[in-house]
Amino acid sequence: MKSLRRDYQTRQFMLRNEYEIFYYKDDHLKEVELHHHDFFEVYFFIAGKVTYVIEGRSYVLRAGDILLISPDELHQPIIEENENNYERIVLWINPQFFKVLGSDMTDLSACFDITRETHSNLLRAVSDTSRKVKYDMFRLLNEADCSGFGNDVFYKTCIQQILIELNRFLMSPSYEIDNESIVTNDFIQSVIVYIYENLVSDLTLDGIAGHFYVSKFHLSREFKRHVGTTVYRYILQKRLIMAKQLIIQGIPITDVYFKSGFGDYSNFFRAFKMEYGITPKDFYNLTIR
Repeated sequence: MKSLRRDYQTRQFMLRNEYEIFYYKDDHLKEVELHHHDFFEVYFFIAGKVTYVIEGRSYVLRAGDILLISPDELHQPIIEENENNYERIVLWINPQFFKVLGSDMTDLSACFDITRETHSNLLRAVSDTSRKVKYDMFRLLNEADCSGFGNDVFYKTCIQQILIELNRFLMSPSYEIDNESIVTNDFIQSVIVYIYENLVSDLTLDGIAGHFYVSKFHLSREFKRHVGTTVYRYILQKRLIMAKQLIIQGIPITDVYFKSGFGDYSNFFRAFKMEYGITPKDFYNLTIR
């Protein structure tokens, strides 16, 4: 039987147009930086001792937990030092692929909706739901390199079943957020909302601290502790995420810098190239194909 395990890779972009799936089992994984990507992610946790930080909320994971991560959410796993066998399955889905998977009546991306009143990245699913999702993920892993009869249909069926199971679980009248394993800070969440609502304005550390009547030192310390990065770095990454979304929407690149909160084009160009390793125009050419 072929091995499904893959060596961990640091790339955060897709090589395939529809989906990619990975089964990882690491003995000693180095620190993973706070990052985001342009696709949706279904993360199934199998083993290890991990706290997953997503937009300032920390999720203490248990075996069988599922995380749903949207394209604009900054996230980072905190892996306990010397913890062996960090095991998980990660499914990446291109946003455009949902149009193929769903229908006019069924939006399979609904489970990722961060505006939902009961939104939580963590799904601590009942054993039956967790078992079904895990089963279909392994079926999808087995199918990834197959070329047998029905291969062009079967992988879509697996992904559809995973997404249907997740949506049904979330839409169940009995669904409740498991707050026991979520560590959050109301002050930092308020800061994150304020940044989001004023992203295209002239945001500064002084201005944010003044708005919340706290010192710059307190703001900087608490933000870094809960979010995993500095206020400046967070704002920069969020503006770059917005810029990428505008480029994908077809907004002229010469207008994108202003609409995403950058002061001038040269600063935007330099920040984009440094963050992603390509120019905004290169990103456009890779995306619009």
